[in-house]
Amino acid sequence: MDLFGGPSIYTDPMCGRVVSTSTADELAAYFGGIEVADTVQASYNVAPTNDVAVVVDRPDARRLEAFRWGLIPSWAKDPAIGSKMINARSETVLEKPSFKSSFLKRRCIMPVDGFYEWQSIPGKKVKQPYFISRPDEEPYAFACMWSLWTGELAGETRTVCSVTILTTSPNETMSKIHHRMPVILPPHHWDRWLDPQNHDGEELTSLLVPAPNELISLRPISTAVNNVRNKGCELIEEVLPDPALFQD
Repeated sequence: MDLFGGPSIYTDPMCGRVVSTSTADELAAYFGGIEVADTVQASYNVAPTNDVAVVVDRPDARRLEAFRWGLIPSWAKDPAIGSKMINARSETVLEKPSFKSSFLKRRCIMPVDGFYEWQSIPGKKVKQPYFISRPDEEPYAFACMWSLWTGELAGETRTVCSVTILTTSPNETMSKIHHRMPVILPPHHWDRWLDPQNHDGEELTSLLVPAPNELISLRPISTAVNNVRNKGCELIEEVLPDPALFQD
């Protein structure tokens, strides 16, 4: 099961919600004074099919743009497939026809201020949610890839840029709550990752490794985050885990 609503043969069951509250100008400065082409609404509960900010290299400039979260392959007949393609396993990305071309030719970075993960509790149906962020409160730079799709959406013909997050095995800190984590790129890897002329699959996959433990801060939060209609800053406030969840 993925976190957005059902089983998926394409995605890892993780990283189904992110926090995006930095302004476009703040992100543009953080990534070296890049151009701002689009803006997205700030939210403490961004879900798949929402627009997300991404950093992408265009022929004329590196820009901050708005892409739809959930990759829609160019050949897809139904854009709804995107809701099942919110993550991609880094270990097999070159083996999947849905992802290989995007991985080699269309990569981007998704800057987020944090993300949510749910810890499974043996014998319990309810999961304990956590907010994950950097201790220094700087944004994460998620390794992503994108696709360009044209077709009918919401009753009209549209061209959509969509994006998926690459995941990898967890570091020691993340392994306490989940068996996967997003690939987080350090600044010295940004240029290699974003370069559209870099088609070296071996070099690119070498970048897809777990982030250092010191970049991960975990705190338990309320299950209010489970409802995508809840968007406020109270979602990231620390709460004591419900003891009943951890009792036999």
